[in-house]
Amino acid sequence: MYVHQSEYRLQKTLYSKKYGVDLIRFTHTNNSIICVSKNSWDESLRYLSLHDNRYLRYFKGHRNKVVSLSMAPKDDMFISGSLDDTIRMWDLRTNICQGLLRRNGRPSVSFDPEGMIFATAVSVNTLKLYDLRNYDKGPFLSVVVDHPTPVEWTTMKFSNDGKYILLSTKENVIFLIDSFTGEKKQTYTSFVNDNQSVIEASFTPDAQYVLSGSEDGTIHVWKTTTGEEVAVWGGHSSTVGCVQWNPRSMMAASADSTLAFWVPSITE
Repeated sequence: MYVHQSEYRLQKTLYSKKYGVDLIRFTHTNNSIICVSKNSWDESLRYLSLHDNRYLRYFKGHRNKVVSLSMAPKDDMFISGSLDDTIRMWDLRTNICQGLLRRNGRPSVSFDPEGMIFATAVSVNTLKLYDLRNYDKGPFLSVVVDHPTPVEWTTMKFSNDGKYILLSTKENVIFLIDSFTGEKKQTYTSFVNDNQSVIEASFTPDAQYVLSGSEDGTIHVWKTTTGEEVAVWGGHSSTVGCVQWNPRSMMAASADSTLAFWVPSITE
């Protein structure tokens, strides 16, 4: 059983009134982030200092909305995917693009836990894995995910052990993929996404469970490998677009227009 927790103190408010902020990712320090614009006239990525609300660097090159962003787990590389049909590789230390892939459709991108491999998911139902050091030689694994209809990917994540890839879609289905073979291992469907919202699913740190929000304000929890639904949490009033598990504590966070925290309740 889980209880809703809201007694958390706001530490700082930072504004980006000119550009807006979307797809926020922490770098390897807790006082800087990378983020993308939320306006329709500037598609630059920005390296922002949280200490003094100052932009440290701009990354220009995309010509349409950036819809996916992944920070490498062990160095300063990051990767971005845009509706301009490109995927770009970057380094925080320079504003020069480090690599470019051209792909049709809405891309999702993600680094594996070691930062040596990155995956791209593009329409239709296609997933490709690349060696970061030799990405220009093409993918070492290409997978067409078995599903009766075409799906549009929204987010993609590796599990912390690197065994699985979690693919969220604009449909009422989330896919679990074996990252070594490309085999579809599980689907999760007991949530609501009738309006094709962008709903980001995630793993618990031990990869034993998958969590996802829903358009009806609930949060769903499944056993990863069996697909058994083990919990439904209620409390939000609108679409829960994101659920994340704390990597160090037994706590999850979820967001619609508000932010909520969840911890195990004490039962006797």
